[in-house]
Amino acid sequence: MLLLAVTSWQVAADGPLLGLDRWVRQGVAQLRAAGGTALDRPAHLLADLGGTVPAIPLLLGLGVLAAWRARGRGAARWWLPVPAAALAALLIPLLVVPAKAWFARPGPLGEPMLPHEWGWYPSGHTTTACVSYGVAALLVGRTLAPARRRWLYPATALLGSAVGWGLIWCDYHWFLDVLAGWCLAGLLLLGYTALLDRLQPEDRQQPDDRLQHEDRQRPGVRRPPEHRQRPGTS
Repeated sequence: MLLLAVTSWQVAADGPLLGLDRWVRQGVAQLRAAGGTALDRPAHLLADLGGTVPAIPLLLGLGVLAAWRARGRGAARWWLPVPAAALAALLIPLLVVPAKAWFARPGPLGEPMLPHEWGWYPSGHTTTACVSYGVAALLVGRTLAPARRRWLYPATALLGSAVGWGLIWCDYHWFLDVLAGWCLAGLLLLGYTALLDRLQPEDRQQPDDRLQHEDRQRPGVRRPPEHRQRPGTS
């Protein structure tokens, strides 16, 4: 929150922190001049991942998948991922577009904004990518085993970072535009995590507890000896 506030203040006031933008842009230009043009194609592909397509359809589709998996596990409010994904898709333009219009910051190329353009700060592609893929990972991750979440969440964070890097490399955005998108998405994801924990608490049952519960629901089914409680273990 503080980082986003400071960045926004510097952009609005044309403060000295904008020198960081020029320094990063110059450094990227030097890397490309030194033979880094081989990264142009991957950078463009990563930047495109921040577009409304494919980010929003993927978010909505994975929301449906998460609801289907939650229903199969017998979770309470199994349908929650569907409206949660739809709400995230709606919040992105509601948060980004007014901010772009208010700051009206020109892009790195210095071209004047056209009447239909809103400005470059904060980066809409960065916010769209991080929120869409981040919320999708949160919704699906809650239906996965903890071991799988341990690689899903960092991989999603790496993807969001890579989209921002692609936008900077392609000279589509200033560094601070991307940084603000990361901060805005991070705040939204923190709020989503707290909301999901409140509305749909995760199943904390241990495997043996779940097996005992299932056996009680099925009369006549006997557990194997290794699942019976041994004396002295209670």
